[in-house]
Amino acid sequence: MLLTIDVGNTHTVLGLFDGEEIVEHWRISTDARRTADELAVLLQGLMGMHPLLGEELSDGIEGIAICSTVPSVLQELREVTRRYYGDVPAILVEPGVKTGVPILMDNPKEVGADRIINAVAAVELYGGPCVVVDFGTATTFDAVSARGEYAGGVIAPGIEISVEALGVKGAQLRKIELARPRSVIGKNTVEAMQSGILYGFAGPVDGVVTRMAAELADDPEDVTVIATGGLSPMVLGESSVIDEHEPWLTLIGLRLVYERNVARA
Repeated sequence: MLLTIDVGNTHTVLGLFDGEEIVEHWRISTDARRTADELAVLLQGLMGMHPLLGEELSDGIEGIAICSTVPSVLQELREVTRRYYGDVPAILVEPGVKTGVPILMDNPKEVGADRIINAVAAVELYGGPCVVVDFGTATTFDAVSARGEYAGGVIAPGIEISVEALGVKGAQLRKIELARPRSVIGKNTVEAMQSGILYGFAGPVDGVVTRMAAELADDPEDVTVIATGGLSPMVLGESSVIDEHEPWLTLIGLRLVYERNVARA
């Protein structure tokens, strides 16, 4: 089985693949202070609950693929693979790793590994041209050309960042639950904030994607728009441009990169 680990700024998502099928997944908070030993204990606890895995950390795990937007966590996970998975092939996505996706950026090394991995999965699943909208700590928009090239992207504040900013900067406002309000016109302060967050994000998402699609293809209708990320379900029903929802896009991309670097080596 293949263990995939996607470390984001706020959350870390782990997936367990049996062939091409994801058979288990977990979401935990990202903590840059965790040591390699603490991460190993955490992994032991999570995977120990799965019936297809044994009690030992490496039992049943035949490969590992990792990407991270947090360098300190990537370093600790590198130590985890060395100390606890020494006999298991491991791929950590960083410069030099083969992805199969050319990066058309001024400085390709600036692009987050997760964004390239999303492009890998998007090309494999849907082909190009396409736009991937990832609703995470930041809301990112990644453009993939008809030839499967990473053409660039857009970075905007994420939904949770906006909620926290309202609670901190608004004297009479507070942190709220991210939930769908009863109506667009809020009947109380909480519902008014929820409406502003939900519909205030759906509109800009449609606007940004529409402009990106016009630059990507002669016919914008040819561009497939894929939503992913932990907060994507909130916006799906309100956006008019999203064609596909793939919550495990990054994990699928990690599986593909692992296969291209290890399984076929």
